[in-house]
Amino acid sequence: MVFEDRFRNHILPDKIHMLNVSFLVPQMRREFGGCGGNIAYNLKLLGDTGYLMATVGRDAGLYLQWMSDNGIPTDYVRVIESEHTAQGFVTTDLDDNQIWAFHPGAMQQSHVNDVAEAHGAERRIKVGIVAPDGREGMIRHAAQFAAAGIPFIFDLGQAMPLFDGEHLKTFITQATYLALNDYEWQVVQQRTGWNEAQILEHVQALIVTRGAEGSVIHTREREIAIPPARAKVVDPTGCGDAYRAGLLHGLLHGRDWETTGRIASLLGAIKIESRGTQNHRFTSDEFASRYRENFGTPLAPPAG
Repeated sequence: MVFEDRFRNHILPDKIHMLNVSFLVPQMRREFGGCGGNIAYNLKLLGDTGYLMATVGRDAGLYLQWMSDNGIPTDYVRVIESEHTAQGFVTTDLDDNQIWAFHPGAMQQSHVNDVAEAHGAERRIKVGIVAPDGREGMIRHAAQFAAAGIPFIFDLGQAMPLFDGEHLKTFITQATYLALNDYEWQVVQQRTGWNEAQILEHVQALIVTRGAEGSVIHTREREIAIPPARAKVVDPTGCGDAYRAGLLHGLLHGRDWETTGRIASLLGAIKIESRGTQNHRFTSDEFASRYRENFGTPLAPPAG
């Protein structure tokens, strides 16, 4: 929602202790999102199938139809009839200031799902990701991935306020890969007291994104600088999720870290050029062409 004025014209600094304001928003745009949904959507664009494990509410019909229309499996999306689907409401003013309200809803029940339900005889999970979700769900799913011997990325993201240093240490010892933005990386070091070398004793790779400056992939052998891909910035929301889908794609197909990071970087750039988190599209030929334009080398087909 966009308020066609400025918040500062309506919020009196000496009255914030008794705030009571109303903003007229003539237009409202509703977008599908959520970390898991965004990652699954981007994986599908790359030709892979990501099985979203999540909980949604009784109002999720339109989103479930959207997933179906876009070829995203909903086998492990559980409907909690007593709840609404998690959703965020944002009002932006003409200075791009934002006021957010977030309702977690059914997300708080994400722990009712079990990784073992998806990792059966008929379908073997090759790689997973624990992205921001309900607190108990993140704790249980990380432990379940580790117990099943399934390599997975731990992505702290917006769940950062939910966990102290000991929780983060547990996640890191369970995970195979750790993906953070540069701010989250500083917080993780502060809360755990662990530096890069200590974290790499537990994970195979530490991926740190740096916005317009690209990203860095730290492995036990070396540090790999990933350049940013060129993009016309329209809406950065969901860029990190697109990047993580690129990481998963590379891991699924056994690509080297340089190629994996560049795929992730380009996918994030493509997302930035569209409003919303699931409105961008491209063909495999278009993606390969932009890869060559940005990085100067052809994108080899995935190994399998």
